[in-house]
Amino acid sequence: MRFATILTVLLSGTAAYAHPGHLAEVAGHGHWLGAAALGAAIAIGLWSGLRARKERAETDEAEEESTDEAPQEA
Repeated sequence: MRFATILTVLLSGTAAYAHPGHLAEVAGHGHWLGAAALGAAIAIGLWSGLRARKERAETDEAEEESTDEAPQEA
């Protein structure tokens, strides 16, 4: 019976999820710097993604304009 219990516990492991919820409890331990870095990383990621999307849209528009012209004979 003990073997079955140990086997079940070993095979049913789950992922450990990190969360910023403990920041309020440990204020003053330098964790605020980590929270600021996390916020900055999120902001930079969003900004980069939006910029790439804008550049992709501009490239698509330029390609559409170039394909609208009549083909030229050589």
